Amino acid sequence: MQQDKIWDYYQNEEINSFDGSYGRLSFLLKDIKMGSKVLNIGVGGGVLEKIALSKNIDIFSLDPSQKSIENLQELIGKEKAKVGYSQNIPFNNESFDIVIMSEVLEHLSDEVIIETLKEVNRVLKKGGKFIGTVPNNEILSEQIVICPKCGEKFHRWGHIQSFDKVKMEELLKRFFSNVVVSKKMFISWNILNWKGKITTLLHYIFYKLAIKQNGLNLYFEARK
Repeated sequence: MQQDKIWDYYQNEEINSFDGSYGRLSFLLKDIKMGSKVLNIGVGGGVLEKIALSKNIDIFSLDPSQKSIENLQELIGKEKAKVGYSQNIPFNNESFDIVIMSEVLEHLSDEVIIETLKEVNRVLKKGGKFIGTVPNNEILSEQIVICPKCGEKFHRWGHIQSFDKVKMEELLKRFFSNVVVSKKMFISWNILNWKGKITTLLHYIFYKLAIKQNGLNLYFEARK
């Protein structure tokens, strides 16, 4: 699967597809102190960067999409937004207080995930924090589509990994300490109409009552 083409399409031609990420990304940034040096890997629509700037966070970005990075360079500066991959991060050792990867790890192969976590550990300062999210226990087969031209089957968003709480904990503990993984429901109320708010509120009540449902995320945090 050519992941770069999928990411490049959504991040530059269907950027509105990231409107629903505001609640999730706001949650990730809510406890980060002003002036903290933070690296965001996988920029999506640039929503996290805009929120970070409003909170006076020293935000840096990394993404494979040249066009996405060029757009961010205009927002945060040329040296702070770089084209590249998580398994070969183009920043110096112990550069960041926090590294964020939200809805990224599920796109990576086993080999690339291992190299990515090594790189995240390398660029974090001692005591630095790695935080992010992945879909919770996603059934990958339910999102398979087929290309009408070539006949190739693929996950509509390029996911190739599915994580549950135990799998994520075991993975992170190989490279980090103080690992915490929990299920979360993130809501972007600002984009919902009245019908969407009522439906989402019901889902939120089920979530608080620990009634099993789809569409949740796993939030993770870990220390170097």
